[in-house]
Amino acid sequence: MRIQMLGMLLGMAMMVSSFAGCGKGGEASAEKEPQKTQKDQVEDTEQKEAAGEIVGLSMPTQTSEQWIKDAAAMKQLLEEKGYEVKVQFAENDPGLQGEQIRQLMEDGANCLVVTAVESDSLTEVLTEAKNQKIPVIAYDRLLRDTDAVSYYAAFDSQGIGRQIGTYIVENEELEALKRSGESRTIEFFMGSPKDDNGLFLYAGVMDVLQPYLESGTLECLSGKTAFGDTCIEQWSKEKAKERCQDMLQEFYQKKDLDIVCTAFDGFAYGVREALEESGYGLDAGSKEWPLITGQDAELMAVKNIITGCQAMSVYKDTSLLAETCTALVESCLTGKSPKLENRTEHDNGVKVVETYLCKTEMVNQDNYGEVLVESGYYSEDDLK
Repeated sequence: MRIQMLGMLLGMAMMVSSFAGCGKGGEASAEKEPQKTQKDQVEDTEQKEAAGEIVGLSMPTQTSEQWIKDAAAMKQLLEEKGYEVKVQFAENDPGLQGEQIRQLMEDGANCLVVTAVESDSLTEVLTEAKNQKIPVIAYDRLLRDTDAVSYYAAFDSQGIGRQIGTYIVENEELEALKRSGESRTIEFFMGSPKDDNGLFLYAGVMDVLQPYLESGTLECLSGKTAFGDTCIEQWSKEKAKERCQDMLQEFYQKKDLDIVCTAFDGFAYGVREALEESGYGLDAGSKEWPLITGQDAELMAVKNIITGCQAMSVYKDTSLLAETCTALVESCLTGKSPKLENRTEHDNGVKVVETYLCKTEMVNQDNYGEVLVESGYYSEDDLK
């Protein structure tokens, strides 16, 4: 009897212990944090190391959609890493950008990411940053004539130029025209002379189109094909429009303009306005609308591509460049080598700068949905 009683008591004790273990308050039920993976532990360590570190972003302007998107993407990625981020837009004013960079330094920036309005205007302030041991990363535009720059992150501008040139060759069937002796008229609107990207893009365009200019398959009635004659200060839409108006008035009264090779969506907007004011249009009875190129795949540009007012643009994945730049910021602040591909070098006139280039993609009416909508860059509602 005693043995039976003892067995019952032991059984009850085990049941109580079991229930206690399943309850919220029991010791056995104390919530255990899931075991962290090695990746989680590394990310936690990186965030602790980044805590208190400030990254200053100096962007050229808010008048271009590109810079707003780039700044937002970088800010998000850097904040996820634990950095505090301060952003300044210079509104295309070189003097203001220098003042803003100094302010970022005074605010305690440990690293600077700079897209120059005019690189030669920043030499002095970048020297100050170097003297204060603040690393500087050139973002999308090479910082020239300074040894203060640690890295350069950008898209392949020469490759973009080749994409634009190749699109013109293929869509205007220049090889067939060359064999038949026919020709097309063309004018060029290239980037700012104070931005190396403008020159690289021009070089890429001419790699592809120069043979057709030499054969006469492409006719530039203004005669302006050299970079110095085609570049537009500060990537200005207004200056592009003025230049196009002057050309149409002087050279295209008796012959229509067939192709407008522009290096930037903003130029394409200005060109469109000038063409419309000169009687070009998509409607019957108007002068035939020319093929217009662009770069950046801005929202307005994609809408123009859909309606036929612009033939193509070059899509540059903002998130990809932001990720590259974030890795370079971490490299500057931790001393670790960046684990990135597409490494190359650019000579900025004072030093050879370690460079990382991101790839781009051409978009037109045929593929904008696949490239831009399916990727989530734009929604269908955005494009209405």
